[in-house]
Amino acid sequence: MEILRTPDDRFDDLPGFPFEPRYAEVAAPDGGTLRVHYLDEGPTEGPPVLLMHGEPSWSYLYRNMIPVLTAAGHRCIAPDLVGLGRSDKPAFPDDYTYARHVDWMAQVVFGHLDLENTTFFGQDWGGLIGLRLVAADPDRFARVVVANTGLPTGEEPLSKAFLSWQQFARESPVFPVGSIISRGCATALDPAVVAAYDAPFPDERFTAGARSLPGLVPTRPDDPAHDDNRAAWEVLRRFTKPFLCAFSDRDPITGGGDRIFRREVPGTTGVQHVTITGGGHFLQEDCGPELARVVRDFAANT
Repeated sequence: MEILRTPDDRFDDLPGFPFEPRYAEVAAPDGGTLRVHYLDEGPTEGPPVLLMHGEPSWSYLYRNMIPVLTAAGHRCIAPDLVGLGRSDKPAFPDDYTYARHVDWMAQVVFGHLDLENTTFFGQDWGGLIGLRLVAADPDRFARVVVANTGLPTGEEPLSKAFLSWQQFARESPVFPVGSIISRGCATALDPAVVAAYDAPFPDERFTAGARSLPGLVPTRPDDPAHDDNRAAWEVLRRFTKPFLCAFSDRDPITGGGDRIFRREVPGTTGVQHVTITGGGHFLQEDCGPELARVVRDFAANT
């Protein structure tokens, strides 16, 4: 497996991002190792909040949420998925599978960090991967917050907006990550912020992981992830711990996706679910402090 590593100086002086990089080693399929980057901010003994990003973003997405949560005494963990952010980037699309992403994050969250009593927050692929972690070891999690995400099995139709995105990721000759993030926000991003999202990708060779993720979303019942996601849903249908939906009102890709969680997960019963007004797909950019306060208050009140 050929592994690319973004030079560290690409991450110098990013706006609003004073956090110290931390790393864990995980097993690669060829017997080698991959370096996974994560943030670990706030009091070491504080109740942990696991913040999982989607694609093609990275932990930079949480820079405006982390200060709100650490001020409330939480320890914030925000890993970068393999192929994104400061994590290592296998060079070819076939290096990436849904199952490998779940395993890589399990090695970090359960193995390296050994998190317990955790509040989980996941958006986009952060939910697709993170909810699999919740289902794999629900005793480690105290509560769950999901935003603009899902856990598809391939049996239900996905939105036209998502299918168009899948086609773009597969066929576009260039993959302008910062511009993609910007278009997924309801508010205009500063050019320096756009550049921060481009930072992990010095050239097109580094985008294999980012390009591959849309195609790994199950869209057919015979998808390789179908059985594992079905099994995860069986666990979630018995999950009685507090489970909050905090979707935004301006996301054409996942709009309405909260309904399946509210219908199927018993932990959603009696919870005051939230619609984040004015948030696009990347609602952490549009409404980060507000969203962090939602997570903070939910943790405090449950």
